[in-house]
Amino acid sequence: MKEVLLIIDFGSQYTQLIARKVRELNVRSEIIPFDKFDHLPNYVKGVVLSGSPASVNNLDAPSVDLSIIRKKVPLLSLCYGAQLIAHQLGGEVAASDSREYGRSNLKLANQNIIFQGLEDNSQVWMSHGDTILRLPESSQIIGSTDDVEIAAFSLNDEYTFGLQFHPEVYHTTHGQTILLNFLIKVCDFSQNWTSDSFIESTVEKLKLELKHDKVLMALSGGVDSTVAAVLLHKAIGNNLHCVFVDNGLLRKNEYDNVLKMYKNIGLNIQGVDASFQFLEKLSKITDPEKKRKIIGSTFIEVFESVAQDLSGFVWLGQGTIYPDVIESISATGGPSETIKSHHNVGGLPDKMNLKIIEPLRQLFKDEVRRVGLALGIKDSIIKRHPFPGPGLAIRIMGEVTLEKVVILQQVDEIFISSLKKHDLYDKIWQAAVILLGDSSVGVMGDGRTYEKVVALRAVQSTDGMTADWVHLPYDFLSKVSNEIINKVKGVNRVVYDISSKPPATIEWE
Repeated sequence: MKEVLLIIDFGSQYTQLIARKVRELNVRSEIIPFDKFDHLPNYVKGVVLSGSPASVNNLDAPSVDLSIIRKKVPLLSLCYGAQLIAHQLGGEVAASDSREYGRSNLKLANQNIIFQGLEDNSQVWMSHGDTILRLPESSQIIGSTDDVEIAAFSLNDEYTFGLQFHPEVYHTTHGQTILLNFLIKVCDFSQNWTSDSFIESTVEKLKLELKHDKVLMALSGGVDSTVAAVLLHKAIGNNLHCVFVDNGLLRKNEYDNVLKMYKNIGLNIQGVDASFQFLEKLSKITDPEKKRKIIGSTFIEVFESVAQDLSGFVWLGQGTIYPDVIESISATGGPSETIKSHHNVGGLPDKMNLKIIEPLRQLFKDEVRRVGLALGIKDSIIKRHPFPGPGLAIRIMGEVTLEKVVILQQVDEIFISSLKKHDLYDKIWQAAVILLGDSSVGVMGDGRTYEKVVALRAVQSTDGMTADWVHLPYDFLSKVSNEIINKVKGVNRVVYDISSKPPATIEWE
């Protein structure tokens, strides 16, 4: 069927990073919360136990039945995972005198396959409050640091390893070597998880599953939905019917350009101009959450209306990616504060009675981009910055009007085109322009002006969970500001947002 490294998540902040590092080595990884793990699928060739903010000594400590794994497939346990093995098998784990966090140097002991190619005293990254004081029987220390005697151990006569440090983080200088040793020399993975192999297997699977069924899919112009649509099109051709809705909140000329782009790709697509409908419903609405919900519900209304005019559809295509799947079943789940509604529109109503097909639900964002390039989709599409589902509505402070949308579209076009012209666009994760609600006093010519303020925003990130503001050159910002004020009627002041996430979110609303 497939070769998979299974990662059992105990709530570590690094779990997704483990999965990504493994995939960089062309090995497929899957994450499962500890409380969802009850058997070992026959396609699993190795298991990793993640770290956790918990203590194994707590009564409610997260745990799994290790007998399901041990001596059946190789097992690599990290931080909390290592403590869990020691604790369950009769060793001793206790709170450290002080939290051990940061860089340490690993001293190797008892030559071990997992450390082949490592230099003695290489740097590792520690992040734990408990430490292993005593190992269980039939085990041996294979690595120590100045502060942690049992920094790494193995169980005798089986491929089970415990590391108190984190090989998946950048600060462990030879972490990739350790992971590679485990995956290749211990688990014997064939390293066949590549973009080309994913495309081939996915298209074949889609053909078998969908046969001659018809699929309906809403496209946004973004990377995920575009790549998902192209994969579906390769499998079923014009049995895929795509819909691209203009909500009146897209970038300047975006609707026409994206529609043309999709047609050039060869997709069977229908454009729907519903801009008046969206703008009318947003009239006099200032609350950001209300804006989002109105846009989401209006999109569903428009999409349902289109679907009613069509017939014979069995499936609804979606561009869901792996982080969405992980978050929906997270081991650290439970009630949490909603900072804001998700940018993308949620699921469509059950009454549509369509089955869901999600070709990308196994991939991280960077993998989606690589698959898109392997499919031959142009860089201009694949390397596009993320754009929020509610569009410019959440980049306009206060009420959304057609006049404000036009102003923001003009400013946005100047900013984005300038980034591309100066070779800065591809160095930025996301760039945006925000139209502030209040006006400011200015002087143009011999007259006083009272016009709008726009804020430029550019951030660097990997997944949008955290972000740093980009230090754009002052000369560049000066030129952009000057061009905006001279060319866009209604704007007399430009500011640059230098806040990072956290505490500020990437979008302003």
